[in-house]
Amino acid sequence: MTEIRHIVFDIGKVLVHYDPDLPFSRLIPDAAERKWFFENVCTSAWNIEQDRGRTWEEAEAEIIPLFPDQEENIRNFRRHWHEMVPHAYDDSVALMERLIESGHDVTLLTNWAADTFIEARQRFPFLEKPRGVTVSGEIKTIKPDRAIYDHHVKAFGIEPSAALFIDDSQKNVDGAKAAGWQAVLFTGVEPLEADLSRLGIRW
Repeated sequence: MTEIRHIVFDIGKVLVHYDPDLPFSRLIPDAAERKWFFENVCTSAWNIEQDRGRTWEEAEAEIIPLFPDQEENIRNFRRHWHEMVPHAYDDSVALMERLIESGHDVTLLTNWAADTFIEARQRFPFLEKPRGVTVSGEIKTIKPDRAIYDHHVKAFGIEPSAALFIDDSQKNVDGAKAAGWQAVLFTGVEPLEADLSRLGIRW
């Protein structure tokens, strides 16, 4: 196994908490109605297209005619986005910062809408500490598509076999491995620290 020289973090649910239920538990108090809304209206498949580069205006224009009675809630998805990302995971951020301070090459690779990532940068200054970031909404391709991993490699001069990718989604971990990277599934800081130690990474 190639020695790891590059460490690449996902952001959502690895460094920053994300949960659409946070605002919508207030906006749609009935749990069954809220579940229906996320399963049929503002679905994960609908939302991921903003990560792929579709604008929120385009996203709303596409779905509001299909669910006109839900227009307010559809628009609330973007209006209240900031509530969906209420805080960072301090222990994950501290580990990332220790890796950087120890001299490791750290970058970020995220599925994130371009405009909301601008806000995230302002709210979470630690996102500026790694060497750089690939944002799916800016390059219009998402994990686990092979193209986003290849883009990151080219943009940051990374040798795929010497890169370790850390993501909370198994399909994204599998996508990195298919692109020739090493990768681990993030389930918490302690398991990640164990993975790093197992792979010979010190901090």
